[in-house]
Amino acid sequence: MKITAALSGSAQSPFTLEEVDLDAPRADEILVRIHATGVCHTDLTFKAQSRGPAVFGHEGAGVVEQVGAEVSGIRPGDHVVLSYRSCGGCRKCLAGEPAYCSRMVKLNMSGGRADGSPTLSQNDTRLFGGFFGQSSFARYALVAADNAVVVDPSVDLAVAAPLGCGFQTGAGAVLNVLTPQTDSQFVVFGAGGVGLAAVMAAASAGVGSIIAVDPVAARRTKAAELGATRTIDPTAEDVAAAVRGTTHALDTTANTEVIDTAIGALRPRGTLVLVGLGAGRGTIDLDDVMLGGKVICGCIEGDADPHTFIPQLLDLHRQGRFPMESLVRTYPAPDINQAVADSRSGATIKPVLLW
Repeated sequence: MKITAALSGSAQSPFTLEEVDLDAPRADEILVRIHATGVCHTDLTFKAQSRGPAVFGHEGAGVVEQVGAEVSGIRPGDHVVLSYRSCGGCRKCLAGEPAYCSRMVKLNMSGGRADGSPTLSQNDTRLFGGFFGQSSFARYALVAADNAVVVDPSVDLAVAAPLGCGFQTGAGAVLNVLTPQTDSQFVVFGAGGVGLAAVMAAASAGVGSIIAVDPVAARRTKAAELGATRTIDPTAEDVAAAVRGTTHALDTTANTEVIDTAIGALRPRGTLVLVGLGAGRGTIDLDDVMLGGKVICGCIEGDADPHTFIPQLLDLHRQGRFPMESLVRTYPAPDINQAVADSRSGATIKPVLLW
């Protein structure tokens, strides 16, 4: 079928809205009419590394239009939030750790279906698609049951779309991995969408000391509104001295210097979780880590199973304990390049495209 999508022609080119061809849904696939799509740093990271025309987008939310014959538990008309794909059958999936699925790369980042076939094309030329099992920078997306989470029709899909990745990652890093207590000192480095989701999660858990570090004044102000007990401008304060004695830390920046500061600030037996993409190689004071019994761990998608964690976050939202709507600014889909620019400048915390 012919659909409109935000096409990335190359790593350097802006997005352009163009007509592309979406393959027909197979027996194990679902056709979703996309209502809203969050713009995530991961989309921009993969775009910067792309070698040809591609459709990204992995925080989609919409309404199911068609369901393949082999799909159960999802019906036409259901409202869904889309997240990452997992196979459901490997050792990690069976252990309740789908974010570390052995087929993660093949299912989410290969540019098409797991069998190698394309989902998107233009003028009979294959496009990079199926991104995180969706490529939801488009009016329609093909997805599977494993990455479609049915939500109540009352849920605002524009607000809920970022739960598919960004908000899930930040909140999950706190609630599923770090699990700080009421007497903990939690520090988040970077107060964008992921970092502020972490602030909200820590506040919902009753953490007594929540510190947000970010150079953008508006983001520090928002962090304070959402529960941060202190905010720090790293361009004006000695961060290492200010956060020394941290028990739990989260880095969203993927900046190796920031990560080094975070490690040094941990008290003995403290834990740092890394969620930022693109840090590459850095240096670590291994003696400090060893002698302090410090823990450093990576975290994908908040170590969350979307089918249980997204409903959990929506429940917190209904209770007023996860006010994610305060982070979202919506843009008409044709304004995607402005949304990207505003995200990069810090003018918008979480851009969401409306289709």
